[in-house]
Amino acid sequence: MPPTDASTDAEADPAPHQGEAADDTLDLELPDELVALFGDSPDGPGGSVPDGLGSGLCGPGADSAPSGSGLAAPEPLPDGVAQQWAGTDLLPQSGSAARRACPVMDDLLDSPGDWAPVTTPLGVFQLVPVRPERDLALLAQWMNDPAVAAFWDLAGPASVTAAHLRNQLDGDGRSVPCVGVLDGTPMSYWEIYRADLDPLARHYPARPHDTGLHLLIGGVADRGRGVGTTLLRAVADLVIDNRPNCPRVIAEPDLRNTPSVSAFLSAGFRFHAEVDLPDKRAALMVRDRALRNLL
Repeated sequence: MPPTDASTDAEADPAPHQGEAADDTLDLELPDELVALFGDSPDGPGGSVPDGLGSGLCGPGADSAPSGSGLAAPEPLPDGVAQQWAGTDLLPQSGSAARRACPVMDDLLDSPGDWAPVTTPLGVFQLVPVRPERDLALLAQWMNDPAVAAFWDLAGPASVTAAHLRNQLDGDGRSVPCVGVLDGTPMSYWEIYRADLDPLARHYPARPHDTGLHLLIGGVADRGRGVGTTLLRAVADLVIDNRPNCPRVIAEPDLRNTPSVSAFLSAGFRFHAEVDLPDKRAALMVRDRALRNLL
């Protein structure tokens, strides 16, 4: 089961009647778990979190807020995966060439495979659309990490991960799975999706072109060091810069996953509401285009 209800057709509250305002600036009281994230810890929201607690943002996927420590050396990739990625051209492809390489890319998401790399405090980061023949073994390995499996629920043989990818790759382009590559090394998994076209939209007052994010950090060495926070901000900015019609970036981590919620808050997202999804109670997180330079 993916970390949201993207494949679930569940009942929800009826949509507002025509002409009735859908208030998306709710005045809500934060639950105790989220209030604790704003404590007086010198490490920022949530303080320090032990390594290994977080690994997938809309799963255990975040990590703690930046602690100021340097990154450990990246974990070596399995030999077969390293060979597959050794010859990968990471330069963004344009137009028809990009679409031939990844047919799922569609105007629904303004072709994430075309988005240029960005320089972050951690290094040069790029989203590369998933190619199952190259990426399946690595993604399945990550999905079988207990910290990831607890929230993504995709542990098991590679066929489980393959089926999850196939649902997106064979779809109409409203969700694009990508590998996050940092300084040439694949180290995270992302899903960029149209939140307004997803069943999630039944659970909040969606706006046209709202864009959602899912994330997991693959390597244990990259967790608990602020990597999730840094990359969340970078990818949210990529969405806003490359999707001019997108008013907001949306995410819905499990409410129990306080490291994940902390990372979103530190990356400029605001807590919007608690929402009951078919497989979890989620914290709806929003990063507004209009507030990107203020939060």
